[in-house]
Amino acid sequence: MKKVKIKELAQKYGVSPKEIIRELASEGIETDGLNCTVSSELAELLREHFEEVFSGNNESKEDAASENNAGSGGGEVHLKSPIIVKNMADAVGKKPNVVISDLMGMGIIAAINQTVPPEAATKLCRKYGFELVLDKRDKAPHAETVEKEELANDFVDRPEDIKPRPPVVTFLGHVDHGKTSLQDQIRHSHVASGEAGGITQHIGASTVNYKGRKITFIDTPGHEAFTQMRARGANTTDIAILVVAADDGFMPQTVEALNHARAAKVPIIVAINKMDLPDANADKVLLHMQQNGLMSEDWGGDIAAIRVSALTGMGLESLLERILLEAEMLELTANAKRPAEGIVLEAQLEQGLGPTAHILVKNGTLKMGDPLLCGEFYGKVKSMIDENGKRVKSAGPSTPVKLVGLSGVPEAGDVLKVCKDERDARHISEDRMADKRELSLSKNTGVSMEDIFSQMDAAQQNTLNIIVKSDVKGSGEAIVDSLSRLPSEKIKVDVVMNGVGAITENDVMLAAASQAIIVGFHVRVNPGVNALAKREKVEIRLYSIIYELLEDIVDALEGRLAPDKREKEIGQARILKIFSLSKGPKVCGCMVDKGMVKVGAKARVYRNKELIFNGEVRSLRRFHDDVKEVKAGLECGIRLDNFADFDENDMIQVYEVELSKASLA
Repeated sequence: MKKVKIKELAQKYGVSPKEIIRELASEGIETDGLNCTVSSELAELLREHFEEVFSGNNESKEDAASENNAGSGGGEVHLKSPIIVKNMADAVGKKPNVVISDLMGMGIIAAINQTVPPEAATKLCRKYGFELVLDKRDKAPHAETVEKEELANDFVDRPEDIKPRPPVVTFLGHVDHGKTSLQDQIRHSHVASGEAGGITQHIGASTVNYKGRKITFIDTPGHEAFTQMRARGANTTDIAILVVAADDGFMPQTVEALNHARAAKVPIIVAINKMDLPDANADKVLLHMQQNGLMSEDWGGDIAAIRVSALTGMGLESLLERILLEAEMLELTANAKRPAEGIVLEAQLEQGLGPTAHILVKNGTLKMGDPLLCGEFYGKVKSMIDENGKRVKSAGPSTPVKLVGLSGVPEAGDVLKVCKDERDARHISEDRMADKRELSLSKNTGVSMEDIFSQMDAAQQNTLNIIVKSDVKGSGEAIVDSLSRLPSEKIKVDVVMNGVGAITENDVMLAAASQAIIVGFHVRVNPGVNALAKREKVEIRLYSIIYELLEDIVDALEGRLAPDKREKEIGQARILKIFSLSKGPKVCGCMVDKGMVKVGAKARVYRNKELIFNGEVRSLRRFHDDVKEVKAGLECGIRLDNFADFDENDMIQVYEVELSKASLA
């Protein structure tokens, strides 16, 4: 550890060593004489104290120098934006506390590491006898040239290389109207049955073959919390399928989804779903279409209204035929021989893989080893996985894949481009990250007296501080977006942080410092974190369904009683052994100690009586068979939703939640 001599401190502050020793003693720090030393960390901690105590010793000299400089016109001070108080103080030869004090005299309150508005910095520098010159921040080597070259889209397509590409189709509509179930029938898979609450949680994509032609489907979530993601999904698509239940007709979210499709300026096909129900009324949907500016072909318009049933498969052939017809009219083309360009549908941090991104290739072909630039991150293609979990070596236009190899987790909606080499991609990435840091730092600027008074008024409001941790960025963004739009003047939500991954000790410490609660969506709590949260009195709430999270937050904001929830424990299992499969996540071998375990039930995992996960039972196996439930006294294999970090002797509590309307009585 570096040491600082007492004599050096005395010289720095222009006082005698004895005065330094006397001040140290007043702070309860004993020394061994004039030749003793203190640690550099302690010297730094005492810096502000020394500057305040001894500032008068050099003040007159500094002021005189400033006056002389001012009188002679002074010199130039070169600073880079954003202007930090400490950097400006060093440049003009002033102590930071002097600059801070002078800024206060100008009505600006800024700490030593905060930024100063350029106008105020210029005025203050002139007071000190200097002219402020703002220098541009140094770019990474060749970054500007490289970025222009790489992002100018200067690749020239040859006419013979332009070929038809598959259409990209997005399903939009009201929650529970059957968007995922329709795709489930089309893909002949079982996506809907495995999702929490029957609601799609993340944007996914898949490709199907129909009569020798490919169609790419982007599945956007249906709940209102995902408005932003749904809009983003529509903007990546060629054709929008507006799903409307034949028994409900248009609902508020149906209109909202329609507006997103119109904003994206894409053709719309209306799928009238649930035609198998006894109270299905297609004419009601046609009327609602007309009322919302969509005239169906049935009534002389040009919008297709296809009657379908996700349950029976009725009308799906007609729907697919219409998709291909619309695609032909659009004349969708791409060049598979050019470097790939794509868009991020979703991104996350996965254990064992690192940053992964679900991308849709818009043009060109993405190949193994291609150097990449994606948002503020770079990398190269290390692995690509299709919707069936198979590794592929290339992905052409309109193809969705999960990509491994980026240096960080990009934002949903970020553009991905193939660069000439990884070095150039890294240079651009470094420059973009520096720009982002600069922007973030520039926001941390000093405030005016008017700002202080407005903040004092705002402090009278009730504020709920929240830290959001989710398994993927899109979910976190959607939660934050929904919370920011809650209508309330007397109370508000302040999202302190929105992060990806498990809940950590750092999250708890941040929550303690900011008096926030931690909300986890589809994430686990790291070992030891619960104990720290108890000590710091931080509340952690875990959710697997978005609308439950939002309802709880709304209830907390409005001060209303939360719905009465009665948990009914239906079983308990003990983990005996962990099995690693060649494909798919780990499965735990369990003994059902009491009650029963059944697929779809909620489940909590306890380790040493500490809750580490809250989700649901995804699947059960007895010997080699998939089963729906297993009763007490029997062994079985259990797979949980988005959790595989099992340990032997972990306890799995299986329960159901019964909801009833809250009563004030």
